[in-house]
Amino acid sequence: MGPEYPLQSISAAIGVALLTEVFGFSSGFVGYYRKRLIDFKSAIPFIIIGVPIGIVGAILLGILGQYEEVLRGSYAFLMLVLSYIIIRHHEPTTDGQESKNTISGNKDFAFGKLMRTIKDRDGRVYNYPVPYQGKGALATGIGGFLTGLLGVGIGEVVMPQLVKRNKVPIPVAAATSVFIVIVVVASASFTQITTLIAQGGLNSVPWNVVVYTIPAVIIGGQIGPRLQGKVSQRSMEKGIGYLFLLIGIAMAWIAIRNTFFI
Repeated sequence: MGPEYPLQSISAAIGVALLTEVFGFSSGFVGYYRKRLIDFKSAIPFIIIGVPIGIVGAILLGILGQYEEVLRGSYAFLMLVLSYIIIRHHEPTTDGQESKNTISGNKDFAFGKLMRTIKDRDGRVYNYPVPYQGKGALATGIGGFLTGLLGVGIGEVVMPQLVKRNKVPIPVAAATSVFIVIVVVASASFTQITTLIAQGGLNSVPWNVVVYTIPAVIIGGQIGPRLQGKVSQRSMEKGIGYLFLLIGIAMAWIAIRNTFFI
């Protein structure tokens, strides 16, 4: 970023990233909350796994930070796998269509599965199977751990689980994912920032960077919910998949370049 924006350590860089994410996702949370799209009950299993492992990752950063390129490579591999899962063709899912078998509350059963119903502020009704962790708990744990280490990861593994594995409509999945990310990132951010302050005082936090990043993500967090629903679910899935593919390739190239050419 230039000599006027020094980040003295990887811990400082990741601390800035986490602190910025807290504000950005909090802004998005407000927008999605107003639209009544957040499934708080479905978020709890992901939070229970992501928060403690994310804190562990943040604590271990001081030890594992010396293997920075290995961490980058691991994250790149995770992004490439997720991009394949998301882009891969799947059976169409309902998006905002009201079920004909709705029973009172959210205890609607369809095809032997417990269903959940979310009605947004505009009156659209979303019916979908109640999300569960199962084998996905491993991916959630890895995402939480990488969030503590690298500042990213939990959102990238939660969103595909909700959309692909649990058939949650994109609007509800995006809103619920934002809430999960806020809680996990806030926990990791608090751990990282307090560690920085304990080691070098308040001046160890690069405030001259966050003074720009925080307002930017707050604005972006308000734009995202307003655009929700403007694009079809499948197009949105493919867009996310190709974005993850680009991130994975870019991160892999950085890890290879830093390992073999620098």
